[in-house]
Amino acid sequence: MQKVSIGQVRAARGLLGWSQADLAKRAGVSLPTIKRLEAAGGDLGGRYATAVAIVEALEAGGVSFIPENGGGLGVRLVEPKKPKSK
Repeated sequence: MQKVSIGQVRAARGLLGWSQADLAKRAGVSLPTIKRLEAAGGDLGGRYATAVAIVEALEAGGVSFIPENGGGLGVRLVEPKKPKSK
């Protein structure tokens, strides 16, 4: 898993229109965990499995995390995948 910041997590939630409760439910973690992690700032911390679950939930929702590339960390919405035609 690439390095993800709490700012990216908050921005991703904003792009998706998700509350902290929405993210907690979709990631399968408790709401207090999301609140605690977001209050801490910096890099997404906590248990590795929890961080992976959060990132995977946001990515499944349609967010792509942009790594530090000289322009700063970021997030963007990904175009929905088109169904394969048969």
